[in-house]
Amino acid sequence: MIDNSKRDVKFKVFRFNRDSDYLPYYKEYNIEVSQDDVMLDILNKIKWEFDGSFSYRRSCRHGICGSCSIKVNDKSTLACKDRVFDLIDLFGEELIIDPQSKKRAAKDLIIDKKDFWDKYNSVTPYLVADIEERPEEENLVTPYEYEMLDEADICIQCGGCYYSCPAVEANEDYMGPAALALAMRFTKDVRDKGVEQRLKDVNQLGSGIWDCVKCMECFQACPKGVNPIGKITTLHQQTFEKEIHNDDVATRHAVGFKHSIDKHGFLDEGGLVMYSDGIFKTMTHHAPVGLKMLSKGKIVMPWNLPKSKKLDEIKKLVKISSKVKF
Repeated sequence: MIDNSKRDVKFKVFRFNRDSDYLPYYKEYNIEVSQDDVMLDILNKIKWEFDGSFSYRRSCRHGICGSCSIKVNDKSTLACKDRVFDLIDLFGEELIIDPQSKKRAAKDLIIDKKDFWDKYNSVTPYLVADIEERPEEENLVTPYEYEMLDEADICIQCGGCYYSCPAVEANEDYMGPAALALAMRFTKDVRDKGVEQRLKDVNQLGSGIWDCVKCMECFQACPKGVNPIGKITTLHQQTFEKEIHNDDVATRHAVGFKHSIDKHGFLDEGGLVMYSDGIFKTMTHHAPVGLKMLSKGKIVMPWNLPKSKKLDEIKKLVKISSKVKF
């Protein structure tokens, strides 16, 4: 049976023209939505039936170009992919349509993505290899070798993960999940000869892999299921495998995390800070915060640390899951 149900929905749409407007504003449109409408249908209706000056990006309509990526009620989405009825079920019958990044808005939902592409290009986004100009046979890759890419190659560069990342918002130097996932796509390619240099490029404090805060927002935002945070974790492991890691607070934090779980069966937050920063810096820089955490029961003194009742099982799991030697 064909579902012909329709619903009246209020859309609050971000409007702004940086050439003429001092501040952005929202304009409301009441539109009748059918069961099969996706968000791109709504954008088209606004432009074709309400206001021809309304601007947004679109191209393939098949979820493979990434052009129409926007935010609906602060949720990153491909306009051509998400059904309006599904979003109504999630957010209610008032939907707020925003560009991927308000502060980068050029005209309505169109943003200036220069920062995204600059960081994307910074990881050498192509295969580094010596090839013959006239090869006599194919350079074959086995199914197992392809699986090592972990689907990083299906990224469509929509920017959804990048503009949903709080680390990017707080730190303009951070490369972001899309660029780092792309870096892993090539560091895991058996044909690539630029692995070590690429790992050195992404191993810098302040811009690289150690500035990911593990919030999972990139995973939630990705419309293709690439899971950038998993790729960043792989890059962490590769820096240890290739012995490219530096002796700094970031790598000591990773090592300390593992040692804490292996020793106690849970995370000793106070001990982790001390292991990462050293005793002197911990006492001079973190003492006020540490005392507040201690008063709230967030950390305990070393002599009062309990151990998990299933510590032996946890130790086995740590050993099994440890792919590299710290």
